[in-house]
Amino acid sequence: MVMPMPPKELLHELIPSNGFFPNNPRFPLLIYKQTFVMTNQSTQAIQELLQRNHWGQSWVDSIYNFHHYHSTTHEVLVMIEGAGTVQFGGDEGKVYEVSQGDVVIIPAGVAHKSPNLSRDFKCIGAYPRDVDFDMNYGKAEEHPRVDEQIKRAGLPKSDPVFGAHGLLFNYWK
Repeated sequence: MVMPMPPKELLHELIPSNGFFPNNPRFPLLIYKQTFVMTNQSTQAIQELLQRNHWGQSWVDSIYNFHHYHSTTHEVLVMIEGAGTVQFGGDEGKVYEVSQGDVVIIPAGVAHKSPNLSRDFKCIGAYPRDVDFDMNYGKAEEHPRVDEQIKRAGLPKSDPVFGAHGLLFNYWK
């Protein structure tokens, strides 16, 4: 079993619409810095923790190097190896450094890509339970369909890391 620590720093940013990237006018991007200390068993233990907190369909991989977003659901990324940068919000969006042990909670509609990752970079991704994710790329024809889906994404049942009374609910209302 893996126990998350209180983040060394918690970053939050409400990301406005940027061209055809809708982003999210209601929920801010959340970054929990240095929340996990990784061991050889951490990947599976973190996936189990996410599942217990109602965030499933987990995968282990990297982050795409092109802007994309999910209109039907939120997404959590837990950095398990390496480091790099992730840009949120589209071409004009802010770039954040991420590294092993960091957690990023991406609201539905927020564009993201990785302009620079170390060769060993890996993360776990997951979604609030029972919601399938879609892939969108900031094209005009995605609207107004995605705008309505983003509005319906709503609050998840729990913070993916800290559960039903987690930090997410201090920022997402």
